[in-house]
Amino acid sequence: MDLHSSDHPRQDHAAYQAGQHDFQSDIQRLAENELVGTILETVMLATRMRFAGVARVTADRWVACRTVDDLKFGIAAGDEIEIGSTFCQTVRKTSEMIIFNEASSDPVYRDHPIAAAFGIVSYASVPIFRGDGSFFGTLCAIDTETKDVNNARTVAMLKMFATIIGGTLDTAERLDAQERMIEQERKLVRIQEEFTAILGHDLRNPVTALRSGIRMLGKEPLTERGRGLIGLMQSSLHRMGELVENMMLHAKARLGDGITVAATPDAPLGDAIAQVVAEIRLAAPQHRVTTELDFGGPVCCDPSRIAQAVSNLVSNAINHGDADSPVTVRGRRTDGAVVIEVQNEGEPIPEAAQRAIFQPFQRGRTAESSGLGLGLHIASSIAQAHGGTIAVACGDGTTTFSLTFPVLPA
Repeated sequence: MDLHSSDHPRQDHAAYQAGQHDFQSDIQRLAENELVGTILETVMLATRMRFAGVARVTADRWVACRTVDDLKFGIAAGDEIEIGSTFCQTVRKTSEMIIFNEASSDPVYRDHPIAAAFGIVSYASVPIFRGDGSFFGTLCAIDTETKDVNNARTVAMLKMFATIIGGTLDTAERLDAQERMIEQERKLVRIQEEFTAILGHDLRNPVTALRSGIRMLGKEPLTERGRGLIGLMQSSLHRMGELVENMMLHAKARLGDGITVAATPDAPLGDAIAQVVAEIRLAAPQHRVTTELDFGGPVCCDPSRIAQAVSNLVSNAINHGDADSPVTVRGRRTDGAVVIEVQNEGEPIPEAAQRAIFQPFQRGRTAESSGLGLGLHIASSIAQAHGGTIAVACGDGTTTFSLTFPVLPA
């Protein structure tokens, strides 16, 4: 190819490699696509042309996106040729392909200055359109020797390949748009989770202050009606405290690596569970909660986390069970594992609901279900953090949640 000095391609391949080309995304979609490389190799094999490429063509620019160059033109991805020195400007204006076997004998392109300037003998340039019908560029094949390309079979093949490349571009652009949307969604989710964590943290202090104030009021002389109001307020505060703790734990789990546990050797698990049950009894005096705990001594675990899981299970049983029947908490150690069961009477949980009940934000089915739907999810996450599991079983008018975990090594 005899390029005049003014027609040499501007060497912008380095700019593309550095990720700084004006048409970086267009070039990258084609330069890194294996199908486009196979198409160019097939074009050269079928036509016996020794140069094939895909170019991005605008009103004033011709930029190579991908080339296979056995003629040593020196045109690589990102390189640019003056648009006026190419046939592609005509292809863009007319939306019609240009193809000839031999420039010197072609009735249209005989003595054409572009063919003479570049030493082009055989040539084919096919328009490439995006999915929306807009013009993208051209699929080109060039040789400095006569080749039989202007025939029905080759023309059909080149048009088909140009259509495929256009479809490939459309698919890549849609995927890029979806990836950007997904990344934006991830950022929004993280912002929401950070907000939840901050909100939960900032709510702790006023809840603690209210709890202390109500405890102090309970020591003052009060009427029967006043004591009843104190009980209702304590119940509401207990529920608020549970919601705040669940929000905090869920946000931390999402922002970090999940719920973590700090196992304590010889932890007084029985005492920890008894304490949360006592708090629930104070907050919900109208409900009966009984315990049957026998762990045979201290247990190596994270007692505060296990107690929180039990608190969530008991609160769930109170909210969804029969108000006139007791909630029973049982705990025992067997075969190197700890089993804690929370049982209540009432309507069974439908099988379909049982499959999703431990997922976050799965709220209960009763009118009293005013929570966030995090309690059972948090309990399940705590069990998993201890290497254990949590399960639900319904039968004979009772619902039993079973939390099982191995006794952790000291």
